[in-house]
Amino acid sequence: MKLSNMLLWSSLLLAVVPQAWGQASAIPSQPHLLVKGEAEREVMPDRFGISITLRSIDKDPGLARERAQANATKILAAFKAQHALPDSVQASALSITPEYRYEDQTQVFSGTRVQRSLAARFKTLEDVRRLLAGLQTSEELQVSGLTTSYSDEAVVRADLKRQAAQQTREAARRLADAYGVRLGGLYTITEVAPNFSYGIEAGRWPGLPAPPPIPLIDAPEPRPNDVVSEALEAGSLTLSENIYAIFLIAQ
Repeated sequence: MKLSNMLLWSSLLLAVVPQAWGQASAIPSQPHLLVKGEAEREVMPDRFGISITLRSIDKDPGLARERAQANATKILAAFKAQHALPDSVQASALSITPEYRYEDQTQVFSGTRVQRSLAARFKTLEDVRRLLAGLQTSEELQVSGLTTSYSDEAVVRADLKRQAAQQTREAARRLADAYGVRLGGLYTITEVAPNFSYGIEAGRWPGLPAPPPIPLIDAPEPRPNDVVSEALEAGSLTLSENIYAIFLIAQ
């Protein structure tokens, strides 16, 4: 049986579409097998982040700065009181810019805007709930972000890569056996979906390279003078890795 640039699919591959492979030379001219391995894992988040934006506007720049700094001091104290991870606390430099408004299509100077962002991560969702319960949001103090993450994500992703790579080896062996050919060496392996150079439309790889869904903590949009709701829930995180490998067919 003559094989000339024949692409063999497995159930792992589904269908094929041109994607970004990186270099055109990644596809060999000799007969080969292209396989995909994928692995994913659901993990429960163990890090909970919050971002807070402070903004004060006054025609006296000094007063605007003092209010922003006073709010920053309160927030940093609240972070510490609710056991924020020390190495996670971040505070941006003060941003000072003029503020304008429009009246009858005329630009009117409103004052000087002083802005700063603070952020921190916590080990438990309960710490975040207590922090939010103690905040009084306003035009000068707003919760701008709530996120979840997993502290051992790098370790999990490394393991998922190994699983996905093992899938490519097993898929290549099954395909070679099914077609009665022998596998040669591994030509290339990558995390990026390949760009086919066969001169044909070969279909589509469904959903690639779609990122895994990363749920955020469910919190209502804060409004001035409202206390941010404590009804927060954190869903699981889906971590996934894809590996694409080309194996040569022994001649």
